[in-house]
Amino acid sequence: MRDVLIILIVAAGAFVAIKRPWIGVMLWTWLSIMNPHRFAWGIAVDAPLAAVAAIATLIGLLLTRDRESPFKGGAVVALVLFMVWVTLSWVMGLDPVGDYEQWNKVMKIDLMILVALALLHTKQHIFAFAWVAIGSLGLLGVKGGVFTALNGGGFRVFGPPGSFIEDNNAFALAVVMVIPLLRFLQLQLQGFWSRHAITLAMLLCAASAVGSYSRGGLIAIASMALLLWWRSKAKFVGAFVLVGIAMGLVAFMPEAWMGRMETITNYEQDTSAMGRIGAWWTAWGIAFDYPFGVGFDPVRQALFNLYSPFPAEARAAHSNYFQVLGNHGFVGLAIYVSIWIATWRSAGWLRANAAKIPEAEWGADLGAMCQVSLIGYLSGGMFLSLAYFDMPYNVMVLVLLTRVWVQTRGWEREPVHERGWRTIPGLGFVPVLARKANRR
Repeated sequence: MRDVLIILIVAAGAFVAIKRPWIGVMLWTWLSIMNPHRFAWGIAVDAPLAAVAAIATLIGLLLTRDRESPFKGGAVVALVLFMVWVTLSWVMGLDPVGDYEQWNKVMKIDLMILVALALLHTKQHIFAFAWVAIGSLGLLGVKGGVFTALNGGGFRVFGPPGSFIEDNNAFALAVVMVIPLLRFLQLQLQGFWSRHAITLAMLLCAASAVGSYSRGGLIAIASMALLLWWRSKAKFVGAFVLVGIAMGLVAFMPEAWMGRMETITNYEQDTSAMGRIGAWWTAWGIAFDYPFGVGFDPVRQALFNLYSPFPAEARAAHSNYFQVLGNHGFVGLAIYVSIWIATWRSAGWLRANAAKIPEAEWGADLGAMCQVSLIGYLSGGMFLSLAYFDMPYNVMVLVLLTRVWVQTRGWEREPVHERGWRTIPGLGFVPVLARKANRR
């Protein structure tokens, strides 16, 4: 039954996406982030559902006139350059045939990011995209938090099987990222129960990240909490609340979790940590001898024998930066970092400028919370590998679309629809599936 339901949803969404391709962006985002088909048991598990959504959306993109240039900021230019460099790195790598599947997966994600930037432009689009992307990952975090609570933190939390975030460490970083984004959605809600439901979701996401037993996830949470405290006007109260929440979560976890976290300070005695250091040295050595990197799989014994001080521990880098460095060299790393610098600056622009405009105050909330989310991603990414996952790039999309909307005074050119009204929390009544729109 679950398989049939998922397939029917995808089929209906793909059909609608041909006429209204922005709906296809929502469908793709849901499938790509939440991976609902991975929780089925039959034909839907391995069915090419994301491909169906992508193809229908691309067809709709070609047919519609309601599209714009995806180049809406320096971050997009950097993303396209990254796609080109990654392709060169793959072609000139050590095993282009073996790396094809990963290259193909990364290119699909990045292509659909560009499609989203081309098709989404109204406030309605931005909020719908936010609810789908944040909600998809938030539901996984809530599920993991409930699992942690029911089992007393005795078992690790993992992400959807076969996805980018299947590993407990990757899942922790993804869930940490979504907490401040949930806060953004909460700020747009008016109802008492809806706001408290989001509070519960944020707490469960934090429990899910802690329950993953990921040390990098803990560092990411701490980094975000520090930024929130620094920006808080009531620093004493803020510190009291944050410390209280942290103590409650830590007190709930078993001794095994405490033992795992203590290895942060005595990493020399932890074989996993030393293996990561060896992988970082290997990535550093690769970048000097292979200007384009070695492709998507630098975990090769021959490379570790050449560059690692611990050649017996050949393992993944568990760091976004060393992952990209080993895969794509110094140039690839520089382009990758520039994506997030440009995104951070655009989010900062929103935080500073949108707050001055009554119609765009929500944009300031978005910019602020996206910066907090990026801090979690960038700090946790020092110790976790999640360089190609959708969610950070979706944050980039939200920031860039909102900045363009504010700069072009989007509230003055919102579409006038004839029919098809629905409700999106945070916007009140807005038209979702309208047939006609006069955008100019």
